[in-house]
Amino acid sequence: MAAIISGIQQIGIGVENIHTSWKWYRKVFGMNTPVFDDDSTAELMLPYTGGKPRDRRAVLAMNMQGGGGFEIWQYKCRKPQPAKFDVKWGDAGILATKIKTDNSKASFNYHKNLIPDYMMSDLHSRGKKSQHYYVKDLDGNIFELTETDSWFKNKLKTNTGGVHGVVIGCSDIEKSLELYKNILDYDKVVFDESGVFEDWEQLNAGKERYRRVVLQHSKPRKGSFSRLLGPSEVELVQPLDREPQKIYEDRMWGDLGFIHICFDVKNMESLKERCAQSGFDFTVDSANSFDMGKAAGRFAYIEDPDGTLIEFVETHKLPIIEKLGWYMDISTRPAEKPLPNWMLRMLELNRVKD
Repeated sequence: MAAIISGIQQIGIGVENIHTSWKWYRKVFGMNTPVFDDDSTAELMLPYTGGKPRDRRAVLAMNMQGGGGFEIWQYKCRKPQPAKFDVKWGDAGILATKIKTDNSKASFNYHKNLIPDYMMSDLHSRGKKSQHYYVKDLDGNIFELTETDSWFKNKLKTNTGGVHGVVIGCSDIEKSLELYKNILDYDKVVFDESGVFEDWEQLNAGKERYRRVVLQHSKPRKGSFSRLLGPSEVELVQPLDREPQKIYEDRMWGDLGFIHICFDVKNMESLKERCAQSGFDFTVDSANSFDMGKAAGRFAYIEDPDGTLIEFVETHKLPIIEKLGWYMDISTRPAEKPLPNWMLRMLELNRVKD
């Protein structure tokens, strides 16, 4: 059976203090519903953790308006390290995470009042009708607020939803398209231009020239969590005036920054074969079901042409109402069938209230 990619499940974010960062994400982005909270040892990521198991805490938090979540990640055994150089826009790795909004002007004004010291840009046009802008978090990670009309819940209670996409710096967009377009099914090119972009001048991009390609998927996503995760996009950025540096060069997975982009998938074996045929072999594979706190599944990693980490997760068990001990066995459900909306909305009962 062919592999199914249901959407962006989460963006991994290495932080210095998981308590303060998660509270900030709850306040600013509504990431208040934990799927798991795992305080243990990362034993299988040895290629990216210096060859040793590392103690850490990880929380997967969602905004139930719809979109992907944040896997907020903090080392407990060492001090997480920043990049060893001044990261510039277009350097190789995850540059920014895209966050949903239904009204960019309204959310811009909201964030301008809520977090004035963390605003990174003015409102800029994004296409003919919508606008977008950028903010940063406590550790300097960049988030782009983009308009969308795709929501899991019809009536918004917050100014934003969850993850809508990702911006990735690369050295050669044509090589990167082999992965993002042909394997991850972002087959629709909605923007492909080169030049100096006004909306990036405040992002340490200056007057440099870039090629900028925005990809979306032409077919709706399928699978258990496809309705909750919704459609998404990948924006590839290539500097044209210099060679990009690798953001995580000489650092570990879990250090400060965006550590990976994770896709929710079905039929992992089929995906493994598909990736290998195109030269993107799994570098990490849990093989069997792996516990993450109260959730369980199989996970695997590949690298894009510049070494940016892509995670795949095939969920086997999900806590629906953790307080009542209600768990869903996802592995026995038809691969393409979405979970009922009412069942996913029960996750909100786990919501953290500040």
